[in-house]
Amino acid sequence: MKEVLIVYYSQTGQLLTILENMAKNIQGENIHISYYEILAKPAYDFPWKKENFYDSFPESFLQIPRDFEHPSKTILEKKYDLVLLGYQVWYLTPSIPINSFLKSDVAKTLLNETPVITVVACRNMWIMAQEKMKRLLKDTGAKLVGHIALVDGHINHISVITIAHWMFSGRKDRYLGIFPKPGVSEKDIKAADRFGTPIKQALLSKNYNDLQDRIIALGGVKVHPFLIMTDKRGNILFSKWANHIIKKGEPGNPKRLKWIGFFKIYLLFAIWVIAPIVFVVFLLTYLPSYIQRKKDKDYYSSVALKEN
Repeated sequence: MKEVLIVYYSQTGQLLTILENMAKNIQGENIHISYYEILAKPAYDFPWKKENFYDSFPESFLQIPRDFEHPSKTILEKKYDLVLLGYQVWYLTPSIPINSFLKSDVAKTLLNETPVITVVACRNMWIMAQEKMKRLLKDTGAKLVGHIALVDGHINHISVITIAHWMFSGRKDRYLGIFPKPGVSEKDIKAADRFGTPIKQALLSKNYNDLQDRIIALGGVKVHPFLIMTDKRGNILFSKWANHIIKKGEPGNPKRLKWIGFFKIYLLFAIWVIAPIVFVVFLLTYLPSYIQRKKDKDYYSSVALKEN
């Protein structure tokens, strides 16, 4: 009997649906699948209150762990042949509940010497978050063998509006009746079952050597060079903001909230003003940087980890 564990944190349920669709083509043939939902203590509300969403930024970006519900004894005592790890991206970083899990002894118990496939569902920028994920998994002793990234397919500024509507209202519907629905499309969510077949074949054969290539061939990872550039730049700037704000006190501290307000203004300015300028720079430097961008695209599509 092959034992598979699906570990996930999903506020909206979208990611869980994606993972369940994958599981449809993995289960059977003496394959048993268990689920472990990571629950933060205290839980994060959904829909978000705007103040709480922005105030979670420093701890999110700086990967500061917090308490969470540990798995049952039944989950902890099993040795798994494969783990599917589903996560959200918060502020260009794996979410606080996922970070908290991966920095715990629980993760080392479950993931050490175990093949892991990461699955991310987000708006569009996941590349640097996945680099952080690779390092977290390395610290647990896990073996990253595959990665799948499903994103909102609409243009950047449209998806900013629709995802904000979803986060703060809790409704995954057409904002004002004219914008597209937010998040990963229903078509892509349903089609996630296609990844189950190569995952199952790799699991049964115990051979994951070409799994990521097969996932890429199925459209499981699409790396856009412009988003690599934007993600890297965003991480540099977020680091300055997060390290400054964290010194102003605990969440809710009035001094901290004043700077959170400044950060919110900066974030809107960066999305609506800086990002278009960066895109123009990207276009102007595209040809001179083509070879390097091709190398970057190949690397970030893979499960490899560059040594610092």
